[in-house]
Amino acid sequence: MDDAWQFQVRITASAALAASLRGDPSSGTYAPLGDVLRKYHASLKCQFDAFADYVSEAERVGPEHYPLYHWTRETIEKPKKKARYLRSFTLYVDGEEVYSKAIADALQAELNALVGAGGIENVVKFDTNPANSPQPPAR
Repeated sequence: MDDAWQFQVRITASAALAASLRGDPSSGTYAPLGDVLRKYHASLKCQFDAFADYVSEAERVGPEHYPLYHWTRETIEKPKKKARYLRSFTLYVDGEEVYSKAIADALQAELNALVGAGGIENVVKFDTNPANSPQPPAR
């Protein structure tokens, strides 16, 4: 049933690497990661920045059109969660947030080889199956 779903890979970086990646998402400052990104036509997006962009857009257009607005805003305003999401990065492949299992598996394998070196602490693969997705708490 994996063929029915698409996938996404995320990395957790040390605070120092994360700060560098936020300023240089192509990872020019960490060559091994940059090599993997180029190989898969991938780019990084900091989860905190993605959340902040979502909140900004919702506030511009109207929060009533954004079902996760209140949850997302509360999340990025909490210092512990902000610190966590500043270190988490989503990999986009060819500009897409989700992609095939084959690409996700290959990315995950190559990135796992970098864990422990240069500041990459963890690599996680997610799927688009709603049963596997955490849901925001009910209000």
